[in-house]
Amino acid sequence: MGQHILVVSQYFYPEDFRINDICEEWIKRGYEVTVITGMPNYPKGKFFEGYGWFRKRRESYKGIHIIRLPILPRGRNALMLLLNYISFVVSGFFWKLFTKAKADKVFIFEVSPMSQALVGVWYAKRRNIPCFIYVQDLWPENVEIVTGIHNRYVIRKIDRMVDYIYRNCAKIFATSPSFVERIEERDSAWEEQHRGYGSHSKVIYWPQYAEAFYKPVEERVQEPWAEEDCYKIIFTGNIGQAQGLDILLRAARVLMDRKICCKFVMVGDGRYREELEREIEKEQVQSMFVMLGRKPSREIPKYLACCDVAFVSFAENELFAKTIPAKLQSYMACGIPILAVADGETKRIVEEAGCGIVCRLGDVEDLVDGIVRFLGLPKGMTHEMGECALQYAGKNFDKGRLMDEMDGFVRE
Repeated sequence: MGQHILVVSQYFYPEDFRINDICEEWIKRGYEVTVITGMPNYPKGKFFEGYGWFRKRRESYKGIHIIRLPILPRGRNALMLLLNYISFVVSGFFWKLFTKAKADKVFIFEVSPMSQALVGVWYAKRRNIPCFIYVQDLWPENVEIVTGIHNRYVIRKIDRMVDYIYRNCAKIFATSPSFVERIEERDSAWEEQHRGYGSHSKVIYWPQYAEAFYKPVEERVQEPWAEEDCYKIIFTGNIGQAQGLDILLRAARVLMDRKICCKFVMVGDGRYREELEREIEKEQVQSMFVMLGRKPSREIPKYLACCDVAFVSFAENELFAKTIPAKLQSYMACGIPILAVADGETKRIVEEAGCGIVCRLGDVEDLVDGIVRFLGLPKGMTHEMGECALQYAGKNFDKGRLMDEMDGFVRE
C-alpha cells in the first residue's frame, strides 16, 4: 500500500463531482484514500435516499474509505445553504479533535464553500503533514457574486479565512492560469518567492480533465426531440445565474421571428431552472427549448452525439472571465464544436483550439449571428472544429499526464 491521502471534500459519491474520479485513480495507482465528506444532498438540497445523520456514516466505494460528517442539508434557500456550510465546519472541527486517522498528505477539493478547507488545514496542522488544496472557486469573489453580500466586515473576515488556508497549504492547485495569478496577487511576498506557476511554485496551474467516458460515441439517445430535423444546440450542467442563460431566451425570440429552425437542448438542473422555465413560457418560445433535467454524467456523450453544437456561457463578471468551466473540457473530449458566449479563459481556449465560435458577452445579435454562421458552415468544417476540440483536449487536458504530474507532488 502506498501513501495514505486524506481527501476533504464536502461533496463526494453518490454526488457527481470530479473528485470521485481523482480518488478512483489514486486507488488504481496504489494509494490508500480516505475521504472526509458530508451527507449527500447536492443539488436537490435533501439527503439522498438511504442516508442520514445515523445512517451510512461510514462506507466504502471502489476501495475508498468514506467518513461522512453530520451536516444540515443545503435546502432551497440562502439560510439553509449557510447553515449547511457552517455545519460541515463545526462537525469537522470535532472530528479532527478525536479522529485516530493517520494520513501522510491532505488533499482539499475546493468547490464552494472555501470554509470546508478549514477541516483539512486543522487536521494537517495537528498531524504536522503537508496539505494541498485544489481551488475551483475563488473566495471571497465568489461569495460577493453568488450571494450579493458586499459588507466590508463580512468580506474582510472571509478574506482572512482564505489567507489562513492558503498560507497553511504546501501546494495550491488552480484550475486556470488566471486563478493562479489572482491567488499569487493576494500576498506580495508570494509574488517575489513564487513567480509563475511551474513545478517549483507554491501555486500551480492544474486544469480539470474530462473523465474517460467523455469521448466521441456513435450511440445516441432514442427520444423524439433527437429525431427532429432542426439544428440542435446543447447545454449541459448547472443551470444557475452565473451561467448567463437568459441570453438564450432573447436569442430564441429572434430566431423564432426569423423562422430559423433551431432548438436549445438543456441537460441539467440548478437554482435558476424553474425561473428559466417560467421565462421560456412567458416569452412563448417553448418550441425552441427541450428541458431534459439532470442526467447521469456517463450518459452525457450520447446526448452530445444527437446535437450539432455545444453551448457554454457566463454572466458578465470579471471572475467568470478567469474561470475555465469543467463542461468545456467535457465538450472538447467528446469532439463537438463549441458555441461560446464568454471572454477571458474560455474565449482564449476556444480560439486557440479553433474549435468553435465565440460571441460577445450579453450581445444577443452577436449570438444569433454566431448560430446563423454555424448553420451556414459546410458539414466538413464543423467536423474539423470537432476534431480540433478533441486534439486540443488530448494535448492540454489529458487525464494520464495530469495525474502523473500530481503523483510527482504527492510523492515529494
